[in-house]
Amino acid sequence: MTVYELEHLWRPEGFVSPAWVDVDASGYITTLGDSPPSARSERVAGVVVPGVPNLHSHAFQRAMAGLAEHRVGQDDFWSWRQAMYGFVERLGPEDVEAIAFQLYVEMLEAGYTSVGEFHYLHHDLGGEPYESPHELAERVVAAAHRAGIGITILPVLYAASGFDGSPPRAEQRRFATTPELVAREIEHLTRVWRTDPNVRVGLAPHSLRAVPPPALSEVLSAARAIDPRAPIHIHVAEQALEVEASVVARGRRPVEWLCDSHAVDSHWCLVHATHVTPAELSAIAQSGATVGLCPSTEANLGDGRAPVLAALAAGVPFGIGSDSHVSVSPTEELRLLEYVERLNLQQRNVLADELHPSTGARLFAAAVAGGARALGRPIGALTPGGRADWVVLDTDHPSLAEKPLERVLDAWVFCNHGSPVRDVMVGGSWVVRDGRHRERDAARSAFRSALARLRG
Repeated sequence: MTVYELEHLWRPEGFVSPAWVDVDASGYITTLGDSPPSARSERVAGVVVPGVPNLHSHAFQRAMAGLAEHRVGQDDFWSWRQAMYGFVERLGPEDVEAIAFQLYVEMLEAGYTSVGEFHYLHHDLGGEPYESPHELAERVVAAAHRAGIGITILPVLYAASGFDGSPPRAEQRRFATTPELVAREIEHLTRVWRTDPNVRVGLAPHSLRAVPPPALSEVLSAARAIDPRAPIHIHVAEQALEVEASVVARGRRPVEWLCDSHAVDSHWCLVHATHVTPAELSAIAQSGATVGLCPSTEANLGDGRAPVLAALAAGVPFGIGSDSHVSVSPTEELRLLEYVERLNLQQRNVLADELHPSTGARLFAAAVAGGARALGRPIGALTPGGRADWVVLDTDHPSLAEKPLERVLDAWVFCNHGSPVRDVMVGGSWVVRDGRHRERDAARSAFRSALARLRG
């Protein structure tokens, strides 16, 4: 048991200054109070906040960030997807692990302490299973384990190339799976990592266009048989063309069809949900599902503007993800949510209200709560029984210096003058100290070697 004296602990209802936290050997918070204990404590200076869950990641795409920014003809999500397919053709297992390792180190240094890995790269270069069919999933979890980040690994079902049920195309061969294969991977990962509190296993039907209705029902039943509370993540209504194709093929919009056809509940995360109607937002709110917003990627791909203001008004929980990793910064994701609304409405502090006058605090509180819910782990709030996943903000950093406590989260989110993240703890272990991850040099070396192989 280790006792920490936190100079300032942020909680949604206000600051506790100081706060004493007991953390057990397994990385769980056992007690939290505002009175000093009899045991000796380790002092933590600065402002302590819950670590941010990154609920949507395609780790391998970190290595292609910046490589799809040259216009070639009509450029949109679909042309970017073709560029991504070409990149995937060269990735081997060692590359996948090295890229994920670098990414997860970057996430931790930025203030993310957990990740939802939407894992859809399954097979070898020829589209055949590796000798160990779970090779790439194990590589990703190994990278998370080495970096020290909590992970919810979400094996992806990718069974079709479109709403008509056509089989995956040649360039999608490394993604192509069946409900049976995905169920085996979920079962394998659950068995191997069952006792590790930093690992959770869920399911990700890729999208309605890539998973025909019978396959979706089959894989959901299989996942629920393994774990009735498993997190379920799905891309939905990301693109306008996807919505149009759904209406043609199934007579309903994607979110409408999903909520009408399946028991969507609080274990689900609807990733993007960019093109939705008020009625669909109401259905999401009633279901208890979380919406996974990825503003930097959605902007980079030209997906469209998520209806954040309407979602908040409807009571829809949301979290944030860095998705394609053109940015690995939780504050940039939150800042973009607000700035897009400001540009649209020509107003300021649009996502604040009378009950939540601090824009930064409102967005942060929503993102950590929604992200924790989506990842299915006891994170997102520093309370007894939860994981000791926290971020220490340096109040001497120029972005935060001399700011009143009640303005610290606003300053972190909206002052983009270098990161004030000083220290990061995951499951009771310090993984970042003085802004530097303990494995930064090793991760960068492995990442550069992977990039050199891919260029060659």
